[in-house]
This record gives sequence, structure tokens and C-alpha cells, in this order.
Amino acid sequence: MSQAPFSEVLRNATRDDHAAAENQDYLVALLAGRLSPEGYGAMVAQNHFVYTALDRVSRTLADDPVAAPFVLPELYRGEALARDLETVYGPGWRSVIEPSAPTLALVARIEHVAAWPGGYVAHHYTRYLGDLSGGQFIRRELRRIYGYGPDGGADSYRFDAIGSIPHFRREYRARLDALPAGEDERLRIVQEARLAFRLTTEVLADLGRTVRAEPAA
Repeated sequence: MSQAPFSEVLRNATRDDHAAAENQDYLVALLAGRLSPEGYGAMVAQNHFVYTALDRVSRTLADDPVAAPFVLPELYRGEALARDLETVYGPGWRSVIEPSAPTLALVARIEHVAAWPGGYVAHHYTRYLGDLSGGQFIRRELRRIYGYGPDGGADSYRFDAIGSIPHFRREYRARLDALPAGEDERLRIVQEARLAFRLTTEVLADLGRTVRAEPAA
């Protein structure tokens, strides 16, 4: 692993897991415009529970030398997800959402690895670097499909506070490359990132089973 930058190792090791998540039937239907706004909101609701847990864990690790470079409040998604949920479900959105069993499993894993900063980094990577990459395409498609404006609906993919997204992604990868972790620890982080992708895939698979999609045209 030491011969290549860690960010490259991590990307290559999780490529297939990432693709498995992206190719879930739920996301295919979403991006084809075959889900109602409420059907899209079902994913936003699950994301709300996951990011709430991830950002809560983040606040406990600000002084840790491994986790600290990835404790980035400018990325926190709580307020943006709340705006999106209110746009979809109205002001009473909290009373109509609940975590699915796969989401509870993912949240439990995030909370479990709070005691291991490298695990936090793995989950942070799978979520936020994805949002800053393919998530930008998803945001454009959501605005096209549902007509969402700049103040809710697809705000969880907006990152106005970080400036240039390509520049931030380069900085993020540099932080991964500079991670103060030995070979065994980096391998363990890779394994946790793969698990994070698999748990996310299970959340999406469950959405695919429970959210009704319109037939393809």
C-alpha cells in the first residue's frame, strides 16, 4: 500500500463497492425521473439519520490527530437535509420519517467506530467525497426532475461554504495521503470504507424494495 498515495489506494479498493451502490434500482429509478417527490424524500430521510450520527461523532473527535483533519463543520449536512425534508414533506417532516432497519445498522456502525478515529475517517470518506463528486450530478438531475430551486429539495448536495469543489476534493485527497497512520491501520481503514459502502448499498436496496417507482416509459 505504501507505494501509492493512500487516496488512490482507497479509491481503487472501494471502486467495485461504490459501483454496486450507484447501480441500485432505487437510484436508477430516481435519476430516470420515475419516483414521486415523496419517493425521493424517502432517501433524504435515511440520509438525515446517517449524517446526524456522522456529524455527532465528528464533534467528539476534534482533538484527535487522525480524525481532526476530517472534522470539517463546513461539510455538516443537518441544516441542508432539514430544508430538503421540509420542501418534500412540509414543516411536519419530523413526524413522518423513521429510520429503516439497514439505516439503523449503518448508524450503529458509525457510532461504534467513534472509538476508532480511523473508522470515522472511512465513513467520512465514503459519504462526503461521494457527495462532492457524483453527488453534484445527482443534484443537477434532482433540480431538473423536480424543479427544486436553491433553497430546498436538493440542498444536501450544495457545499457553498467550501468554495471551489474541485479544489476542495484535491485538498481532501491530500489529507488522506498525509494521514498519520501506519500500513496496518490504513489497511483497516480501507476495510471499513468497504463495509461502509456495503451498508449504504443495503439502505438503497431496502429503498428499492419499499418505494414504488413508475414503469419506465
